[in-house]
Amino acid sequence: MKIYNKLVRDKIPEVIKATGKECEFEIAPKEERYKLLEAKLNEEVNEFLEDKNLEELADVMEVLFGLANSLGYSEEELLKARDKKREERGGFKEGIVLKSVR
Repeated sequence: MKIYNKLVRDKIPEVIKATGKECEFEIAPKEERYKLLEAKLNEEVNEFLEDKNLEELADVMEVLFGLANSLGYSEEELLKARDKKREERGGFKEGIVLKSVR
């Protein structure tokens, strides 16, 4: 038996059962979800930094959507906030490195 005790995607218990294995899981209370999502964000960011692929980047994005939901925001609201900020301050496509301000 392998112990995980970590937040996983919603369909993971079904995926595990489909392979013929058994798993034990619980639904985290709302007051614990934010902390679990923060830990998951760290895990997914580290996985992305190791592998640097689109799938890992998508995992980071999914956790961000989960965090937004935990704070009472929808995915659409998060994307709108991103668009607004990008419109006002730009994105990160140009690679601008600010050296100093006088």
